Amino acid sequence: MTTVASTPVASLPPRRRAVFISDIHLGSKHCHAAELADFLCGLRCDRLYLVGDIVDLWWMASRRATWKEAHNRVVEALHALRRAGTEIVYVPGNHDRPIRRFCGLVLPRMAIRRRTIHVTADGRRLLVVHGDDYDNATHFGSLQEKLGDWLYYRILTGNRLLNFVRQRYGLRYWSLAEFLKRQSGAAERYIARFAQAGFEDAKRRGLDGIVCGHIHRAALFEREGCVYANDGDWVESLTALAEEPDGTLRLLSHTGDTLAVMPPRLRLTSQVPELSRAA
Repeated sequence: MTTVASTPVASLPPRRRAVFISDIHLGSKHCHAAELADFLCGLRCDRLYLVGDIVDLWWMASRRATWKEAHNRVVEALHALRRAGTEIVYVPGNHDRPIRRFCGLVLPRMAIRRRTIHVTADGRRLLVVHGDDYDNATHFGSLQEKLGDWLYYRILTGNRLLNFVRQRYGLRYWSLAEFLKRQSGAAERYIARFAQAGFEDAKRRGLDGIVCGHIHRAALFEREGCVYANDGDWVESLTALAEEPDGTLRLLSHTGDTLAVMPPRLRLTSQVPELSRAA
């Protein structure tokens, strides 16, 4: 008797309850659009939060815009997710600030919010906000900001060139900008003050934590029972934050590897809460 070998079925990627991405900076030359498009094409989730600086309107207005086929692929992947049933919540940041005029607008499977509250499967209520509101709390002066922007974009240019060479030699992506920031005491103090401002905002609202972006430093940790989750960016770290069906939080690389994990807290009830509500 002849046996017919069965064709292996490609395993589906895990379905996430929610995914958070920010600081894509579409339209700028430093956006890693190809890596993001690949990440989105392999994504299955109930809700996707776009946590600000998705399209870099500031860059496009002040510099020559960069828009390649990979940028189109990102937009197409977002449309495909929406058509597949993923709800999209857009929380504009400072580089796409004009979109804040449309906060409150609800489109088919998409809403625009100035800030919102995400409720995890284990009942934690997390403030979702871009994070530029905390700049004043970091004492980041305007002159320092201008000098910082100039230096930062020079570093990103070096980062792009370095990884072009690394890719030619088959080496994995490595962030020069992230490495240099970790060597800077001033940058580390700024990031610490930013995280503290986020903690204080969440506690003031009676919430269990915060999900943000803005500073291009991915992080996931807990302090005094309060969650701090920064989903990173797509110009340096190439990271995203994901919630599993049981409430586990994971910081993911662009290849889907887990960089950090926070297990769910014990629930006193089996009822699954709604994904989000207005802040």
